[in-house]
Amino acid sequence: MVEINRRNPKQARAKATVDAILEAAFQVLDADGYANFTTSRIAKRAGVSIGTLYQYFDDRDAILMEMGQRYGNALREKITQMLLDEPEISTLRTIIRAVMQGVEGSPETQLVLSDTIFRTGGGSEVSRQHFTFMDSLSQREEFQFALGKEASFILTHTVVYLLRATVVEPDLDLDPQVLEDELVHLMESYIANLAGRAQA
Repeated sequence: MVEINRRNPKQARAKATVDAILEAAFQVLDADGYANFTTSRIAKRAGVSIGTLYQYFDDRDAILMEMGQRYGNALREKITQMLLDEPEISTLRTIIRAVMQGVEGSPETQLVLSDTIFRTGGGSEVSRQHFTFMDSLSQREEFQFALGKEASFILTHTVVYLLRATVVEPDLDLDPQVLEDELVHLMESYIANLAGRAQA
């Protein structure tokens, strides 16, 4: 199979084209859903030819992967900014609130982008999410103890997967504020238990 050299968007015009394609892709995904997320729809919404789109992206999965990575970066930036803007709120609550709110788009859109990070980002991207979470938590005063990889895994994945379930099960009609409180209590209880065991 002949490998095609994809254009590297170094020039400002090329970057603008890529940004337009990704913005159009987000609009298509958010408005029409994943089932209608096609390269032809994206190209039309972006105002570019399908050939131009394929100069930068091999297929819709490649577009989704870039969108997922940008979403992950934006979420980490949001958490950092919220920590700076609202220092009176606990780090744990800030992280949970940021993940619950997401960056932009419907819950379904955020679910697709989150799934894309795990499906196509590979171990390095998942690990990057994991260590960003842990770096934020490590600033907590009560969190000054050694943490095993299994406990770290539970801390970083519990909230994400519970929130994922709220999107998959909308009929539960959960109250967002109550859910936030319960997730904070859950994680704080687990951290307190870890700290107690570390001192035993």
